[in-house]
Amino acid sequence: MNVIFISPGFPPQFFQFCTALRAQGVNVLGLGDTPPHELDPALHAALGEYYFAPNLSSYDDAHRAVAYLSWKHGRIDRIDSHNEHWLGLEARLREDFNIPGPRPAQMDVWRTKSGMARLYQEAGIPRPDGVRFESSAQVRAFAKAQGFPLIFKPDVGVGAARTFKVNDERALAKVLEEPLHGYLVQPFITGDIVSYDGFVDRDGRIVFDTSHAYSSGIMEVVLGGLDVSYWSRREIPKQLADFGRRAVEKFGIRERFFHAEFFELEDGTHKALEINVRPPGGFTTDMMNYTADVNVYELWAKAIAGQDVSGFTFERRWHVAHISRRNGVTYKRSREEALAYLGSRLLWHRWMPPVLAGAMGDEVFMIRHPELARVKEDIAWVQER
Repeated sequence: MNVIFISPGFPPQFFQFCTALRAQGVNVLGLGDTPPHELDPALHAALGEYYFAPNLSSYDDAHRAVAYLSWKHGRIDRIDSHNEHWLGLEARLREDFNIPGPRPAQMDVWRTKSGMARLYQEAGIPRPDGVRFESSAQVRAFAKAQGFPLIFKPDVGVGAARTFKVNDERALAKVLEEPLHGYLVQPFITGDIVSYDGFVDRDGRIVFDTSHAYSSGIMEVVLGGLDVSYWSRREIPKQLADFGRRAVEKFGIRERFFHAEFFELEDGTHKALEINVRPPGGFTTDMMNYTADVNVYELWAKAIAGQDVSGFTFERRWHVAHISRRNGVTYKRSREEALAYLGSRLLWHRWMPPVLAGAMGDEVFMIRHPELARVKEDIAWVQER
């Protein structure tokens, strides 16, 4: 079996998908823009071949790479990256080389917020109202009906990139002077951001699921330079689990991870925000492992290799938290004091790659404890300025 894994060296923990595939007897073929000498030695050992494409964003270069790997190794059975940036590339390559998995038409629906909204509506899952920009008059009418603040976000976007909030008529008038084609406009929702995350086998069964709660929305974190923290929840609220499962079924997700985001309102109810057909970002795949002492890299690899994973069992025994700090900020406690204070609750401490630091923080402490109150206490202690 031949599997092409796009960008196996980034994010840094994703090499574990390749080592897990190799352990299942799969011939793993890497395709990436990371120079070969910068790859982790364990990744080098797992790859049957690595094709270095410095300009991976060029479709011609990527197509040429897959053609070469197919010529040399035979039929390509799967192609994946688990990386939001490359989802469109994956889909196009699948279609051109007749490789199983999501094709461009399906990926376009999954990746556009307007496409997500339609599927959420069909699944009967509440979501914020919204309009796709067509004219200034249309947006002004929407603002009059909904009131302020409003959120403007690209219909296709990653995280909070190019997303902004408009608080009043004066700000709206200024915004409408700019080109807004491809933007979605929604009312600002006051609520906590939570997620429903997991993995679906080839028959559409959710074989692993969990939930995370976030200290702030990604837009507020990025624009405000806030310290971010988020943690896994041992129990998933009943309505969140129901909405999440209905979304996974409606979106037709197969043999993939999912990351569905929701607003959790003050009354405990939920509204859909968006869904990503890939693992949650940062080091959350590691957090998923630590919360239940499992190996989601191996789970995915077994499913890809054709094994039946429907009998996979797990128990969410821990709350696992990502606690970040930022460069240039003076904290009440030093790094050394924080490491000593966390003690056996600390799983690891490391630095985020610069490209992820805006949303995830520069420095990360990952901890776990069975009691959420203790986890929140640790977050406050480490981040106190």
